[in-house]
Amino acid sequence: MGRLSDCFSEFMFEYDTPRMVLVRHKKVGIVYRLIQLGVLAYIIGWVFMYEKGYQSVDSVVSTVSVKMKGIAYTNENNNSRIWDVADYVFPHQGVGSFVVMTNYIETAGQKQGNCTKDGVCKSDSDCEKGKSMGGENGILTGKCVEYKGTLKTCEIFGWCPVENNHIPDPPLLMAAENFTMFIKNAITFPRYGVSRSNVVPFNESCIFHKDTDPLCPIFRLGDLVTMAGFDFRKIAVKGGMIVIGIIWDCDLDWSASHCNPTFNIHGLYGEDSLSTPGYNFRFAKYFVEDRTEKRTLMKVFGIRFDIIVHGMAGKFDIIPTMTTIGSGVGIFGVATVLCDLLLLHFMQRRNVYKSLKFKSTEDEGEAQMITVGGSEKATRE
Repeated sequence: MGRLSDCFSEFMFEYDTPRMVLVRHKKVGIVYRLIQLGVLAYIIGWVFMYEKGYQSVDSVVSTVSVKMKGIAYTNENNNSRIWDVADYVFPHQGVGSFVVMTNYIETAGQKQGNCTKDGVCKSDSDCEKGKSMGGENGILTGKCVEYKGTLKTCEIFGWCPVENNHIPDPPLLMAAENFTMFIKNAITFPRYGVSRSNVVPFNESCIFHKDTDPLCPIFRLGDLVTMAGFDFRKIAVKGGMIVIGIIWDCDLDWSASHCNPTFNIHGLYGEDSLSTPGYNFRFAKYFVEDRTEKRTLMKVFGIRFDIIVHGMAGKFDIIPTMTTIGSGVGIFGVATVLCDLLLLHFMQRRNVYKSLKFKSTEDEGEAQMITVGGSEKATRE
C-alpha cells in the first residue's frame, strides 16, 4: 500500500523541466544550424510556397456540354450518303460522355426467319435444336442444310441474313478527323462564391492548341487523337477511348480573371490494346415492309470521349496559416533531438554531457544541486 502511495505522490506532486546546457562545440554547432536551415527552407519553400499551406481550399463543382460539327460523305456499295451530327454522335449532344462514329458495318433488310451461318456440319445431329450458335445470331433449328455448293452448315432461326462481320479498312468516316468539338464548361467554387467558364471572348474560327491558343474551346478531332498518343487512321478502324481532363487549379488570392482551365488528353485504349481492342456497339433501325417487320442493323465503331472536370481553389486563411506555422516551429525540435543524440551517444566526452544534462535526487530529503548563473548552490527541502 505504501509503495502505491509513493507512486501516486510522485505522479501527482512532482514536476520536471528541461535543463538548458550551453555546449561550445564547432562541429555540433554547425550541424545544429544546418539542420535548422534545412527545416526553414522546407517550411518556406515547400509548405508555404509550393503547397500554399497558408490557404484554405475548396473543390470544384461543374457542368459540361459538348457540340460537334462536321459532315462526312460515304459511298458504300454505290449507296451515297451524307452523315451529319445527328447520324454520327451517340447519344445526342449535351453530355460529357459520348461516341463519335468513325466506321461501321451495315446489315440491311434483316427479318426474322430461317437462314444459314458460316460453319460446317455433317448431319442434323451436329446441330442441337434450340442451342444458341455464336450467341448473337439466333438459335439452331436442328437441321444441317446445304450451304455454298457441297458444304453443309447448321440452320438457325433469327434475324436473317446474319450480320456481316467484315470491318471496312480504310474506315468509312475518315472525314471525322476534321470534325470539330466545342466544349462548354461552367464551374463554381461555392465556398468562395467564385464562378468561371472556359468560354471567354474568342475567335470562332480558332482551334485549340496547347501553346498558341490554350483557351480556345474548339477542338479538332484529329488533334485530340494525336494528343492522346494515337494515329487517327488506325484508331478509326475499330475505335478507341479518350479522356479529356479539364483542370481548374486556381489561386484566389489573385483576381478571379486569372482562374483559367488547362486541358489534359489521355488515351485509355485503342488499336494497340492487348485485349478487346477498339470500341464498338450495335443499334438497329426498325421498319415495316409488306407487313413484315424488318430492320437495318448497324455495328458502330467509334471514339468514345469522356470529359472529366476536377480542380481546387485556394485562398488565404488565418487558421491554416497559424496551424502551418505551429507545425513548422515543432519541426525545429528535430535539430535538438539529433544533436542530443550526437552529444550523448557518439561524442568522446558523452559521459560529461550526460552528467550536465541530467540531474536527479535519490530521495525527497537529499540535497539538490541547482545551477544558477553558472554557479552551484545547495538547498534542502
